Amino acid sequence: MVTKKVAKKGLIGGMSFAKEAGAINWFPGHMAAATRAIRSRLKLSDLVIEVRDARIPLSSANEDLQPQLSAKRRIIALNKKDLANPNVLNKWTHHFESKKQDCVAINAHSRSSVKKLLDLVEFKLKEVIAREPTLLVMVVGVPNVGKSALINSVHQIAATRFPVQDRLKRATVGPLPGVTQDIAGFKIAHRPSIYVLDSPGVLVPNIPDIETGLKLALSGSVKDSVVGEERLAQYFLAILNTRGTPLHWKYLFEGRNEGSAHPDSIDKPSYNLKDLRHQRSKQPDSSAVHYVGGMISEVQRSLYTTLSEFDGDTEDENDLECLIEQQFEALQKALKVSTRASSEARLMVSKKFLTLFRTGRLGPFILDDVPETDMSL
Repeated sequence: MVTKKVAKKGLIGGMSFAKEAGAINWFPGHMAAATRAIRSRLKLSDLVIEVRDARIPLSSANEDLQPQLSAKRRIIALNKKDLANPNVLNKWTHHFESKKQDCVAINAHSRSSVKKLLDLVEFKLKEVIAREPTLLVMVVGVPNVGKSALINSVHQIAATRFPVQDRLKRATVGPLPGVTQDIAGFKIAHRPSIYVLDSPGVLVPNIPDIETGLKLALSGSVKDSVVGEERLAQYFLAILNTRGTPLHWKYLFEGRNEGSAHPDSIDKPSYNLKDLRHQRSKQPDSSAVHYVGGMISEVQRSLYTTLSEFDGDTEDENDLECLIEQQFEALQKALKVSTRASSEARLMVSKKFLTLFRTGRLGPFILDDVPETDMSL
């Protein structure tokens, strides 16, 4: 695949993940200890919820833990389904089910979605409940797939189901991978007692497949600084172009009223990267929404225009590099990044573009290809 060739070649001059075959090495000290603790607790667990990112259902699996996880009662929860293409996501869930593996797509911030997961947990534990007074459910996954957000939603549901239990401490949710650094148990039910064990996100010591590493970094499981924002943006553009995704945005620009206000004619509030992130406590005013929406449209239009007018072959890595260079220039205008030192401008374009993807502003995506029948879990 051309994206793998581009990833290995390294579009940013001289950038490489590691000396050995492009492997990504990011294994903070606490992960080694956490991995040992997880392995120990897994032996005692009656059921495991393995949380994966719905945008990378295969790449977000911790390969080192798979032998142990596959030997347990396991439910694979594909979180962040609101950011994933629903049609492709359905194919992924069917793939897991064809392998006799329970799988459910969830949004950890949606109570109804998490309740569906808990109903499945209860069903899977039904045969154990009759003979065990205390049951342990362990939540595992790589960094930043939403484990702590899931735990918090479980607490909220448990509080309504079991009002007699004490108020439970919520798990810490953070925007950076590796926030949870210890294993903690939370009681969610009684008669029998069911405890959910949260755990820190852990990766394998190194990721030998460079494309898997890039997908993990794109989704936020590996810190941007390990790979580099510009390289991530280039890789994401390579995926969009080889799939022809921007060409499907044509309908967004057709049929627009000629007299509709252009984003430049609107009074713009001050803007920075934080404007693109989800704001839970405060709703942005209409002018800010209009401005951000207009900027997203300009980004989509610029990518559609550059790809539709491109006369090269996106399957040729050299042609693809040329196209991506054109798109960086177009994105700088669309994202209104002021002219400055080339490296500084490219970094700012990359950061803004990645934020649009990670917040779902460019639409739902699944980075992992549709599975083949013989693929592993």
